[in-house]
Amino acid sequence: MRILFLADIVGKLGRKAVTAQAGELRRRLQLDWILANAENVSGGIGLTPRNAQQLHSAGVDVLTSGNHIWKHKEIQGFLESTEWLLRPANYPPGSPGRGSGVFDNGEHSLGVINVQGRTFMEALDCPFRRVEEELEALTERCRVVLVDLHAEATSEKKAMLFFLAGRASALIGTHTHVQTADAQVLDGYTGYITDAGMCGPERSVIGMEPDSVLERFVSKLPQRFTPAGGEVLLQGVLLDVDPVSGRTMSIEAWQMPE
Repeated sequence: MRILFLADIVGKLGRKAVTAQAGELRRRLQLDWILANAENVSGGIGLTPRNAQQLHSAGVDVLTSGNHIWKHKEIQGFLESTEWLLRPANYPPGSPGRGSGVFDNGEHSLGVINVQGRTFMEALDCPFRRVEEELEALTERCRVVLVDLHAEATSEKKAMLFFLAGRASALIGTHTHVQTADAQVLDGYTGYITDAGMCGPERSVIGMEPDSVLERFVSKLPQRFTPAGGEVLLQGVLLDVDPVSGRTMSIEAWQMPE
């Protein structure tokens, strides 16, 4: 089973690039699944139902998210009615939507769990306990389970890798928008990268116009950030997973243009 997980999509340019390339990527890379983190798709922060539907219609099978998913109020009802859009599972009970799901493409089944870290972020329910509950439920229905851990701290992400070793097929880190150079398969089973990177403007500060970000750092005064322009870089990870055992056979950091 071949999976492309596209890193955090930022703004209109990132969204347009992904929708334009998804079909060709599926054909060229011989993909069974395309997944993407979509919490910053709409205006650089949040996600609207319209933009979510655009990505799904273009060929992105499952969308995950993170702490910015709640920016646009209309997404709440869409989360409730849409199985292929996930929000972090460790938000409080009663939050709109779901944090995991099992998806079938007619040939393979794929379990996906979305969870959010707590270090330097909001004080949500324990991501370790929550991901274990979700994993137990999903492994009864499918062998291949991929986890998107949307978190700030690299230590929390690495700790989660050892927590899930030999149980989850892969753990993909998102949120920091900077692709890391540590793609690996732990103990011959669990694929991992600390952060998959970003799908957005290459000449930017994690997708935003540099000038306003610099002004914020220098002056310490509030600034309005806007998505940058220019050339777009698509990043993510490419995985080959054994659908019978659930074992990740290979994982590599991916980007386009190469």
